[in-house]
Amino acid sequence: MPNQELANDFTPTDHKTETFYEAHEMFKEMRAKCPVAHSEEFNGYWALFRYEDIVNVLKDPKTFVTSVQNVVPKVATTGRRPPLHLDPPEHTPYRRTLDPFLQDEKMEKLEPYVHDTIVELVEKFLAKGGGDISEELFHKLPGYVMAHFFNLSPDLSMRIREVTKRFAGSLYEVKNESVQEASLELYDIARTLIDMRKVNPMDPAEDVISAYINRKYKGEPLPDELILGTIRQLMVVGMIAPVVFSGSMMFHLTEHPEIQNQLRNDLSLVPAAIEEYLRLFTPYRGFARTAKQDVEIGGKTIKKDEPIAIVFASANHDESVFPDPDKFMLNRPNIKKHIAFGLGPHRCPGAPLARLMLTITLKELLARTNYIERTGEVKMAGWPEWGVLSLPVKISS
Repeated sequence: MPNQELANDFTPTDHKTETFYEAHEMFKEMRAKCPVAHSEEFNGYWALFRYEDIVNVLKDPKTFVTSVQNVVPKVATTGRRPPLHLDPPEHTPYRRTLDPFLQDEKMEKLEPYVHDTIVELVEKFLAKGGGDISEELFHKLPGYVMAHFFNLSPDLSMRIREVTKRFAGSLYEVKNESVQEASLELYDIARTLIDMRKVNPMDPAEDVISAYINRKYKGEPLPDELILGTIRQLMVVGMIAPVVFSGSMMFHLTEHPEIQNQLRNDLSLVPAAIEEYLRLFTPYRGFARTAKQDVEIGGKTIKKDEPIAIVFASANHDESVFPDPDKFMLNRPNIKKHIAFGLGPHRCPGAPLARLMLTITLKELLARTNYIERTGEVKMAGWPEWGVLSLPVKISS
């Protein structure tokens, strides 16, 4: 029975007019005044803003599930996409098939290819002396990197990247029909990839698509429609967040040339900087869970089947966990507590690949420049992401 007496405690900021720090100013206010809040936007949902509340939800997947709604606003209407759209234990075979491809040994094998790809793209951008670094560099990086991960041609991988860009852009603009069109196009591509592997099989230990095709669970192959949904899901998840995160990180570096110089003068500091930037500029504010029964959080009753946004970006700025949360702090003592990649059974499996790509990108940019300066206004992403989509810069090499 839906709750008919819900207040409109907040309204998400409009990404078309949102300034870089505006969302975090709102998050700070909500943590202090209304950490468990309800919004009438996107057909109504709850949002959790405090670290402790969010961690408690993430650690209780039996009560708070992803199988009803995994993101606010709700967009998954074109099919089930494991592992994210299934709960344990149903999601487990899909997650266990993927995890081996993201272990340290695989990352070490992949690193030279990722490095060479990033260097080539960085040098092409730097040769121009500047431009929109988000659109002309960060937008391209995941597409080319994922080509290596999925054993695809760069052209095909970049086609996927372009469709995911259109998918995300339609989502930010709340253009539901366009979202569905892009989603169905991604399904068509996923179907093509699966057919390619069936015609020309690859070693399941070396190719993630082949691994799903050959996977058996309880003696039976995984259902075709769920393999399709899985490949469709994997094509998207690694293509969007790195773009907005990289733009946010670079925005901060243009605002703080002293940090640019510190890292440029000692590139060994870059991995630690990436961790602090992941905390500082977590790109997720709309991942969701749904309670299987009425629950009370922070004195508020959330009824069964009401969607709950878990605002990772706010949790990682919680003053009770991270002192001076808006300040960039290298080697923050409790940096391992950040939840940029989530927690629990749905913790992002792609974290190792993301860290590899981000670290190499920042190192190569800093090593090849003397100064990176912002030259215009930024464009921000809308729900469910938070971060920079467009960032014009001038480069001094």
